[in-house]
Amino acid sequence: MVGCPKPGFQSIFLGRAACPFFCVGVLKRGRMTHLVAATRSDRRILAIVEPVARGMGYEIVRLRLGCGERKSLQVLAERDDGRMDIDDCARLSRALSVELDVRDPIAGGYSLEISSPGIDRPLTRPGHFQTWLGHEVRIEAEGRKLRGRLSGADGNAITLACDEGEVAVDFAMIRKARLVLSDALLQAGVAGGDADG
Repeated sequence: MVGCPKPGFQSIFLGRAACPFFCVGVLKRGRMTHLVAATRSDRRILAIVEPVARGMGYEIVRLRLGCGERKSLQVLAERDDGRMDIDDCARLSRALSVELDVRDPIAGGYSLEISSPGIDRPLTRPGHFQTWLGHEVRIEAEGRKLRGRLSGADGNAITLACDEGEVAVDFAMIRKARLVLSDALLQAGVAGGDADG
């Protein structure tokens, strides 16, 4: 990413094909929470609940505070081994409820919803992209929608094998990323235990 003349869409030559490339410069590792918690409120709540979840052996995959007629705090989580069953959801819900009641970061009433990320899960951290290399993903990045096989990932960028060739996307430019349901993904989920959540 270093050496990009300016942030945004650039066309570069990778191997034999010119491809779109998004860049914003060098990113600091460990600070990429925009896909886990999108808003300032979400990030404030994440800062409260993440240490509790981590201490219990869970990773928060995504956290969203929904505002409708009745507010809901949706938390997608998984154990360190990638699994999450109904007992895990109940255990994490009880622990987070206690911490949220004490810290009280949400004005008014709300419901707390804990669930597994599911088989066609969102990808929200650099490690998720590395875990699911070789699988098909759908990504929204700076107004563009991309779909392709995840062929590379590091802490700063991912590479997709798309119909138009290899496409590199800076991690910070990604607004949404999700696995695409496929037979290969179902096989990987069943083998890894994802299907029980």
